[in-house]
Amino acid sequence: MAKSLAIGAVGGALFELSGLPLAWMLGPMIANLLASSRGVDVAVPEPLRNVFLAVMGLVLGSQVTPQLAQRVLDWPLSAGLLLIGVAASTAVAAAWYRRCGFDPVSAWFGASPGAMTAMIMLGDKCGGDAQRIAVAQSLRIILVILFLPPLFWAFEGDAGAATSEHATLAHGWMLLTIPLLLPLGRWLRLPSAALLAPLIAAALLSGFDIASLTLPDWGMNLMLWVLGSAIGSRFKGMTRRLLGRYLWQSGVATLLALVVLALFAEMIHQLLGVGRDVALLALAPGGIGEMAILAVALDIDPVFVAFHHLLRMVTLMIVAPFWARWLLRRQPSSLSSNDK
Repeated sequence: MAKSLAIGAVGGALFELSGLPLAWMLGPMIANLLASSRGVDVAVPEPLRNVFLAVMGLVLGSQVTPQLAQRVLDWPLSAGLLLIGVAASTAVAAAWYRRCGFDPVSAWFGASPGAMTAMIMLGDKCGGDAQRIAVAQSLRIILVILFLPPLFWAFEGDAGAATSEHATLAHGWMLLTIPLLLPLGRWLRLPSAALLAPLIAAALLSGFDIASLTLPDWGMNLMLWVLGSAIGSRFKGMTRRLLGRYLWQSGVATLLALVVLALFAEMIHQLLGVGRDVALLALAPGGIGEMAILAVALDIDPVFVAFHHLLRMVTLMIVAPFWARWLLRRQPSSLSSNDK
């Protein structure tokens, strides 16, 4: 952990000095990714990651306001376009993975844009290659995080580089609820419980105008530093050659998915008047935690973004078991070791 955070601090400082966007997330993530590919033993313990993910949940939930209800009426249309876009982008990415030699189950579950842990476990249970699915899912998240901030930065200038608008801590007592909310989320069996339990609690407090957590710039950077290091250290033990091959495969799949989803984001922009950056981030094929981090850090309508990513994750978890059964019935040979 000490090595991972120290390497992340160096990466964050270099990105900050270079003036790159989202420096204290992208810097630690890339630095840890490079270190792990060189055999350095880096890791951020799950409990520590969950604590900072809970902080992110509180910050995100605090974006909910009583005025938000006026906008919720527009969301069914964008939700429908999201689900159609997810189906289309998954089909395109899965077709690419099939060309790369993936078996059908591994290709579809590796291409699914969300619910990473559930997709890995379910794909493995249905006879897919768990390692390929896990690497494809993990790299997809990292590549989306790498692609989007520079795009927003290029099109919006300094607007996308800001980390936080708040210089002081407000309603910091909400942080003391994390030790209660984490076990409560696990007990309720919420998906991504470390993020969603604090998010829901903060949304209720903020929605009723009781309290809203805001963090100073250094608090946001601290949170991004730990979470960025945690994402980058996932690839411990993977050789550079293997990582390079997987990066190529996942890079093409991620770009294909982004292009398809960008078309649906443009539809949302044209039909609802939602900003292009907001619509794209709401549909981007990243994990809910990572996309929530980007939305808050870049100040891109985090509640709209989180709602659509949560909807996508829940839908995938409901649909995936039925889709897996259909794949197995249609392609019984997909369990053959030769196809893997």
